[in-house]
Amino acid sequence: MKKPIHFIKMHGSGNDFILIDNRDKLIPYSDAPYKARRLCKRHFGIGADGFILIEDSEKADFKWHFFNADGSEAEMCGNGGRCAARFAFMQNICQEKLSFETLAGIIRAEVKDKLVKLEMTPPSDLRMDINFSTGLEDLVIDFINTGVPHAVVLTDDLDHVPVFEWGRLIRYHDLFAPDGTNVNFVQVKNEHHILIRTYERGVEDETLACGTGAVASALITALKGLTKSPVKVTTWGNEELTIYFEIKDNKFYDVFLEGNAVHVYTGILDGDIS
Repeated sequence: MKKPIHFIKMHGSGNDFILIDNRDKLIPYSDAPYKARRLCKRHFGIGADGFILIEDSEKADFKWHFFNADGSEAEMCGNGGRCAARFAFMQNICQEKLSFETLAGIIRAEVKDKLVKLEMTPPSDLRMDINFSTGLEDLVIDFINTGVPHAVVLTDDLDHVPVFEWGRLIRYHDLFAPDGTNVNFVQVKNEHHILIRTYERGVEDETLACGTGAVASALITALKGLTKSPVKVTTWGNEELTIYFEIKDNKFYDVFLEGNAVHVYTGILDGDIS
């Protein structure tokens, strides 16, 4: 008989995740991509945008393995990182101030009840003002890596942007090969407030929120002189994130993402797809 595995379902701004304390290695790393695909599949599994395994680390309070719903492993996820931090605190793995190991490096976080403030990895690979044609429209794309790659497209009419069609076209374009990119469509409301919709790599569709995408969008609009820290980001799920940063000579320092990490429910994997 298989040993039941406890999990917690959480979400950050509508970006939802399955989290498991895997310090006892009940789920071998080699099985994790398959588990992610099975369990994240909506209507057939638990349903989630991502699958997170928490394990021991020699460098930090813990380390994670983060898998997208398609089973691919991602370097970083802002909303998932906030959920992982609160999950580890709830499981008495760490204190309120903590650090955890990711493929993108060591991440620091602070948990204050539901509110989690997460340090982001230093942004890299900045590319500005890339001309791009959809075949019908000419776009200007900016690109930055905030732990994972993100393209940013500014718009004056966020409600009517064809997020899936344009997002998929940009995501798979040779400009961003071989890994592809996430794609964010952004409308600036004022110098401290932006709206965002995101096509997420790995989910291969629009999601209700993307933490690293919110960070990328805040940083790009700041470089263009349109926003200043702190930047409030309203997601497509109508949740709010806050991005803090310092900018000097077109370089960013002390980049933080803040928002709620919500515990939805606790469950046990003991069924046919466990």
